[in-house]
Amino acid sequence: MTLSVGQTAIDFHLPGVDGKAHSLGDYKDKRILAVTFWCNHCPYVQAWEQRVIEVQRDYAAKGVQVVAINANETINYPTDDFPHMVERSQDKRYNFPYLRDETQGVARAYGASRTPEFFVFDQERVLRYHGAADDNHESAAKVTKRYLRDAFDALLAGRDPPMPETPPKGCSVKWHTK
Repeated sequence: MTLSVGQTAIDFHLPGVDGKAHSLGDYKDKRILAVTFWCNHCPYVQAWEQRVIEVQRDYAAKGVQVVAINANETINYPTDDFPHMVERSQDKRYNFPYLRDETQGVARAYGASRTPEFFVFDQERVLRYHGAADDNHESAAKVTKRYLRDAFDALLAGRDPPMPETPPKGCSVKWHTK
């Protein structure tokens, strides 16, 4: 079951590439929290990576925080392990926390199925948007619908997002096969 629009954010306690533990409460002062399920190897994440960095840069002063969570198993996807996460976040200069969900418990609780997959919560941590960042992972120049930015703009203006849900587009979350 995927978390539905109107439901409340689920708490997490996860290690970040910054060497700190992060939880939902760490962002209580943020007007909007965007939790995205993320990884290193997926070409969709890589395609949207710079746009998400730009979104965080453009909206940080307005009280918006993006938090990326990597839950992928690392036996078959070794570049998604924690040391590679640290390296990628430094190389790409992530301006948002990048967290490791080793047990995959947070990804399962949210019902994440894709990387990237965005869950946007308002100040009360009610889910107001779920889905993709925009309508074109291949080229920022070809984007015609900016779902994430439109959701942020609407929420910051006290309105409902114009499109509360879109299909997430990306690689599947790589689940443990125990």
